[in-house]
Order: sequence, then C-alpha cells, then structure tokens
Amino acid sequence: MNSMRKVCVIPARLASTRFPKKILAELQGKSLLQWTYEAAKKCSFDEIVVAVDAKETLALAESFGAKAILTCKNCPSGTMRLVELVEKGLIQGDVFINWQADEPLITPKMIEELLVGPGDVWTLKKRITKKEQILDPNNVKVVIDRNNYALYFSRCPIPHNGSVFYKHLGIYAFTKEALQKIAHFPSSMLEKAEHLEQLRFLENGIKIRVNSTDGEALGVDTKKDFDQLEHLINATLG
Repeated sequence: MNSMRKVCVIPARLASTRFPKKILAELQGKSLLQWTYEAAKKCSFDEIVVAVDAKETLALAESFGAKAILTCKNCPSGTMRLVELVEKGLIQGDVFINWQADEPLITPKMIEELLVGPGDVWTLKKRITKKEQILDPNNVKVVIDRNNYALYFSRCPIPHNGSVFYKHLGIYAFTKEALQKIAHFPSSMLEKAEHLEQLRFLENGIKIRVNSTDGEALGVDTKKDFDQLEHLINATLG
C-alpha cells in the first residue's frame, strides 16, 4: 500500500438538506470544509482534491489553498463525484479515499487503520455499547465475516439478539478498478430499502474490507451535530 499513489477526494455538496450549507458554517473562524481539508493535510496522501458542486464552494476551497474541481451538480453521492473525477481523468492514482467534507475529526491513525489488508473497498467500524447508539437508525451497523469483509450493513441493530455491535464509519477507500465497476452498477433493492449506497457494492460482488478503529468520525448532519463538534473543538483548542 505504501508504494501506491493515494489520492484523497473530499466531496463537498453545498445543497445539504437537514442542515443547509453546513460546510460553510464556521468554527473558530474557519469553515467546516476548511477544518476537514486541514485534517486531511495531516495524512500521508499524494494529492488532496475537493470535489464541489457550486461556484461558491469552489471559491471557498481555493481561498484556503485547496485544489478544487467543479463536479456534476446533481451527483447522487460523494462516491459518484469521485467516480466522475476518475472517469474524466481529472485525478490519477491507485487508491482513492472518499473523505466526507463534514467529518473533520478523522485522524492520520484512522487513515492508517483504514488502509489495512486486501480488498476492493476499505472502510472502518467502531464497537458501540450504549443502547441508544445501537437503536439509532442514524448509526449504521455492520456485520463482517471471519476475514473482516462486510456481510451486511443496516440501520437496524444487527445481528438480531447479538451481544456485540459495530457502527460503520462512513469513510471509504477504493481501488481504481472498483470505482470503474461501481460507475456502471444500477441502484439496487437493498440500497433502496436501507438508503445505504454500499449495499449496491455488496450486491454486485465488491468485497468491502472493514477494519477496526477506536476513533470517531462524528459526521455533521444536523445543527445539533455541529454544536457537538464545536464543543469538542473548543475544548481541545481552549
């Protein structure tokens, strides 16, 4: 993995629904997008690209020195923004990391944990023990096989009557070959049922390696999430 060219793509969609324009929201004088970009800069990537869907975000990213590319306004997911960049030859690499723009707490250690072992796609899981976390449909759960490959992802607690539960952290790494395949997969039955795009990958035979971490991504979906993130950052910086 060390000899491979690793490209980090940060999909930055402006038209978020539950928390409008969240990536522009400021913490300690910096936008959420800038916080995430600066976190990515601490990792050993060969290139970092912000994939935006609006000129406003393009200007913001360029204002703090990021390389930014305007992508399709109506891309259904961050993965498809990444696919667009690869298919058009706008980025070159062997492994592509999809790091969501609202997750600035991901660390270099978590990236190292992500890129362990063989696979078509890599992602992370974290053990959860609190009942409210296990029951929360916003916490996607994952079950794996004996070789650390995903069997299924669900918003429901899985396995049923289980004693150990893992939350899926939504950062991914893809091989170029996997992205080329994913580009042509139609939306799938399980994906539509759970509203989880990774189930489309599984239904089409893509192997998703799921590695463990003690870290936390804390994606910002709502204003409440943003307030929690702000509290954590203020506590850290003083």
